[in-house]
Amino acid sequence: MNVEMINNRDLITMKLLHYFITIKNYNPVIVQGAKNEIWLENLEEDIKIVRIVNNYIHNNEQMEFDLFKTKRLVQKIKRKTFSIHIKVLNIFTDLGENVNFQKMNQDDSIYKYINVHEEKDILENKVIKDNFRDISQNFEFNENGVHLFLKITNDINEKNRDEAIKNEDVFAPKKVYLTYILIAILVFIYLVQVLFNQERNFIENFSVYGPYVRTRFEFYRLITCGFLHGSILHLASNCYALYIVGSQIESFYGKKKFLLIYFFSMICGSMMCITLSENASIGASGAIFGLMGSLLYFGYYYRVYLGSTWKNNILPVIAINLALGFVIPGIDYLGHIGGLIGGILMSMALGLKYKANKRDRINGIIISIIFLAFLVYLGIFVK
Repeated sequence: MNVEMINNRDLITMKLLHYFITIKNYNPVIVQGAKNEIWLENLEEDIKIVRIVNNYIHNNEQMEFDLFKTKRLVQKIKRKTFSIHIKVLNIFTDLGENVNFQKMNQDDSIYKYINVHEEKDILENKVIKDNFRDISQNFEFNENGVHLFLKITNDINEKNRDEAIKNEDVFAPKKVYLTYILIAILVFIYLVQVLFNQERNFIENFSVYGPYVRTRFEFYRLITCGFLHGSILHLASNCYALYIVGSQIESFYGKKKFLLIYFFSMICGSMMCITLSENASIGASGAIFGLMGSLLYFGYYYRVYLGSTWKNNILPVIAINLALGFVIPGIDYLGHIGGLIGGILMSMALGLKYKANKRDRINGIIISIIFLAFLVYLGIFVK
C-alpha cells in the first residue's frame, strides 16, 4: 500500500470506525440494501445507530431518496431488535456541492446528520460534542499513513475477536445440575404425597394461604408452596417447563444467580397470591415464570445475537402461558405475574455477564426491594 493511496475521506472513516468500535463498543451490522455505507449498532447508547455514508451523493433528489431508504431500513432494525425508539447518526463523507445540506432538519430528535469534509467537521459538531465527548482525544494517533491504517485495522480486529470470545463464553453449553435436582425434589415430594396419602395434609400445612401467613406468621409457606402439586398433570407441566427454561437460565446466568432468581421469584409470586387472593395456592409455576422473566431480560440484552428467536419464541411462550392462567379455571395467574416481575427485577439486580453495569445493578436491587416491600405491606399489613 502506498501512502499516496490514502485519501482524507478514507482516513476519517477509519478513525471513526476505530472510535465507535473499540472505544464506544459499537458493532458492525449487515444491512441489506445498504451500499458504500457502514452501519454500526450499540443499543445501550443514546444514539443507537451510527451510519457512515461514503457513497457519492451529488444532488438533492439522491439525498432525499437516501434518507427515505435509511428510515425504511431503521424500521426493519426496530422490528428485529424489538426497539421502540432508535436515534440514528448519519455521517456523510462525500456530498456534492449541489446538495442543499441546510434543508435537512438538523433539529430532528431521531435522525441526526453530519456533513464531513475534514476532521474538524466531526470534532466541532454539536451532536458529536453532546453525545461523544471523548472523541477528540481518541482521534489523535502517533502513527501516520499506512502504519495508521494497520494500527486501526489491528485494533478493530482485536476488538471483534474479544467480542466473539465473550459471546462464545456466554452461549457455550455448560454443565447443568441444579435444574435436575429441583425437578427431582418436586417429583420426590409428589410421590411422598401420593404414596402415603398425604395430599390434603401437605396442602393444609405447606400451601401459601394468606390468613395463616398474616395471623400465624407462617412465612415458610411462601417457599414450601412452590414444592407442592395438585395432580400428575400439574407436576409434569411444571417439571417440563423447568427443564426447558431452568437449564437455559442456569447456563446463561450461573448456578448462584439461578437459585437467587428462582427463590426470589417464588416468594414474589406467593406474596402476590396472598395480596390479591384469599385462596390457598400451590405449585412451582411462580418460580418458573420468574425464570421466564429472566430469560426475557437476557433475550432483550442479547437480542442482536438471538435475532428473531427472541421475538418469535421467547415472547410468545410467556404470553401464551400468561393467557392460559386467565382462561383456565384453577390456575393462579396472580402467582405467575408476581413471579414474572420478580424474575425480571432480580435479573436486573444480579446483572448479565459482560453486559451489567453498576448503575443498572443498583437500580435493580433498589426496585426489587421496593417491589417486595410493597407486596409485603399490602399482603401482611393492609390485609
